[in-house]
Amino acid sequence: MKRELVLIVAVNAQGLPRGAITTARQGLPQRALGFTTVSMVFILVVLAALAAALASISQRQQLGFASEMAASRAYQAAVAGLEWGTFQMLRTSDASGNPPACFGSTNLTFAGAAALSDFTVTVQCSRTPSSGFVADGATNIVFYQLTATACNLPSGGACPNSSSTQGSYVERQLSRSLAR
Repeated sequence: MKRELVLIVAVNAQGLPRGAITTARQGLPQRALGFTTVSMVFILVVLAALAAALASISQRQQLGFASEMAASRAYQAAVAGLEWGTFQMLRTSDASGNPPACFGSTNLTFAGAAALSDFTVTVQCSRTPSSGFVADGATNIVFYQLTATACNLPSGGACPNSSSTQGSYVERQLSRSLAR
């Protein structure tokens, strides 16, 4: 009589013999594996939200810095406009040596200055009195009021641009009083 040996091996869901354990599952019950997966997904979602928040903060900071730089340049352009107007009023006199009349509204651009090339300055002048002098004892005085408005998006080549709705629009207005 021949004897046959039959070996019956029970197999788990992965096709491995019962009792064979993979290294990832070694020592962990089935419930612990589900909890670990949920925890990992939660941590990934939190890290993604943190990364999105940091990117948003960084973008706002860069836009704020760009706005501050544009505002600083607009201020410098307005100062340059006031200096130009002051020079015009203090250097000239009419033929009889009297202080000059005001110049008309003048638009200046800064083609040669790379940092200010985006800006236009409109300089305006008003004179008190419009002709003649104001007597202060034996001294005759003329008063000038200069206003310089600098902007980066002029309307018709002049500042201010009251119709601009762009977020990048920057404007600075400075004034100066002169007596001569």
